[in-house]
Amino acid sequence: MTLERLNGIKAKHYDLVMVRKLVAEEGAKLAENTAYRKQVLVCGGTGCTSSGSKKVIAALEESLKENGIEDVLVVRTGCFGLCSLGPIMIVYPEGSFYSQVTPAEVPEIVSTHLVPGGHPVNKYLYAETVHTDGSSIPLSETPFYKKQMRIALRNCGVIDPENIEEAIACDAYQALAKVLTTMKPQDVIDELLAAGLRGRGGAGFPTGRKWAFAMAQDNDTKYVCCNADEGDPGAFMDRSVLEGDPHALIEAMAIAGYTIGSKQGYVYVRAEYPIAVERLRIAIDQAKEYGLLGKDILGTGFEFDIDIRLGAGAFVCGEETALMTSIEGHRGEPRPRPPFPAIKGLFGKPTILNNVETYANIAPIILNGSKWYSSIGTDKSKGTKVFALGGKINNVGLVEVPMGTTIREIVEEIGGGVPNGKKFKAAQTGGPSGGCISAEYMDVPIDYDNLIEIGSMMGSGGMIILDEDTCMVDISKFYLEFTVDESCGKCTPCRIGTKKLLDYLTRITEGKGTVEDLDKIKELSNHMKSSSLCALGQTAANPILSTMNAFYDEYLAHIKEKKCPAHVCSALLVFEIDPDKCKGCTLCMHNCPVGAIRGSVKKPHVIDPAKCIHCGLCMENCHFSAISKK
Repeated sequence: MTLERLNGIKAKHYDLVMVRKLVAEEGAKLAENTAYRKQVLVCGGTGCTSSGSKKVIAALEESLKENGIEDVLVVRTGCFGLCSLGPIMIVYPEGSFYSQVTPAEVPEIVSTHLVPGGHPVNKYLYAETVHTDGSSIPLSETPFYKKQMRIALRNCGVIDPENIEEAIACDAYQALAKVLTTMKPQDVIDELLAAGLRGRGGAGFPTGRKWAFAMAQDNDTKYVCCNADEGDPGAFMDRSVLEGDPHALIEAMAIAGYTIGSKQGYVYVRAEYPIAVERLRIAIDQAKEYGLLGKDILGTGFEFDIDIRLGAGAFVCGEETALMTSIEGHRGEPRPRPPFPAIKGLFGKPTILNNVETYANIAPIILNGSKWYSSIGTDKSKGTKVFALGGKINNVGLVEVPMGTTIREIVEEIGGGVPNGKKFKAAQTGGPSGGCISAEYMDVPIDYDNLIEIGSMMGSGGMIILDEDTCMVDISKFYLEFTVDESCGKCTPCRIGTKKLLDYLTRITEGKGTVEDLDKIKELSNHMKSSSLCALGQTAANPILSTMNAFYDEYLAHIKEKKCPAHVCSALLVFEIDPDKCKGCTLCMHNCPVGAIRGSVKKPHVIDPAKCIHCGLCMENCHFSAISKK
């Protein structure tokens, strides 16, 4: 591969791909492409695949064939972001956004819209993308996308991730070419430091400084590693980049290899991500075939290769030394630091490790410059952050916003608010290592330092929205259960401490806790933070401490009043039948597994609290809303 050929490939596919970008971002009215009259992009990410996008694509291809249409290009692409609307299908050049498409709807879309002279089928379009006259609204002007700025996700939902030439048309490997032909390793370091890029994996360490430490080591063998394990519950940012734009990772790792003096990279990705693994493998093979990996890259003499290592889903392997231990073929357990990996890492050699999102920011910084990147975000947190938005929110999906965006903007504007008229209660960020942010902090600008100050952390980017029906003690217990299961057990503070914390929380949710337990929780948490071997144990208590700080009254209600204000903790629930509403249908009585309900036909029934096991089956089966929990 030469630079001339690289630019030739870009020119060949540029118009085809730019139709998608310009229509989505600017609403440009573009002429139909000469090669294809229309392009149909169907989301092939995990979310839409689970909703049936493969069947939609099959139906689409079959219907096009039946109608004799050969000038429509069908592309299976990556995540568009609005996962709750899947399967998603967008038709270009008009930019018609079809949501929750079913195979049964496809023939009508083809016969009405995709035939020559056709028009969109408005009843299947996402309402927020259509004007009253039926014309399309650019995605960038819809509430979900308006405040987003897609840098890491720039090509997700735009290109065919299994076609390297489409990636090249969107500037893939241009940054690598620039680095190899015009920049010295120190120039790359200087650019990253000036840009202010911090690691997106959780800790927020300056990327340029990490690379500089490794570059300074005098060693013939160094390694570039990528953490694509993504173990946080509810997090799927890195997976979506791998599924939608794998070449962004490959290019950035090659740049990192050139910068620190490494010839070998490893991507550590969980085996539970089959689509991501498959597309990454295809991308690596294509990069090798095109001479963008391997020896003498772009004729510069630079050599770099990448291998994939599959993880078994161990959360502790998100810690850098545990990840490297796993790559080496051993049980994933953390090692004491120092020495840090930049000095002694994988196989005892200098190593850098960043996550997928961090790498996805490298090429845009090189191409657009540090001044451009540092102009985005806050004083100490530059650029954008990708969040996996889930929980009690209308628009579940993937969002990328400038640092400094508030939780209120994400929840109420981008996320579409909390469903069913419920009130926002908290946002849980940072996964099991993070904390819960209460409503009083909704207007705090999100960045690394602000989140720590209010008792949480950025983490890798999971953001779970909780509403008024969420018990904060129970949510803390949920994360502690996860941490107990995922602790590797190597150090005593984590192995024993997490179990002890879980015991305290279990007692509280069962109405057996005491006020003294809360003091013991704080004391034990401080010990774990100061003495655990790795961040898993050091941060395991964060969900408890943050909820105790913001929702202390809720803990006291469980302890003193033996009540769960959110009516979630089953041991504290009392089920009652309203005699005025009960019709005596006997349905609840017949479905009670322990015979705790008695009554006669057409007469009000009664629940025996001594026998009730609080399973809630009676309430689920009541057709007259006569049963309530208190």
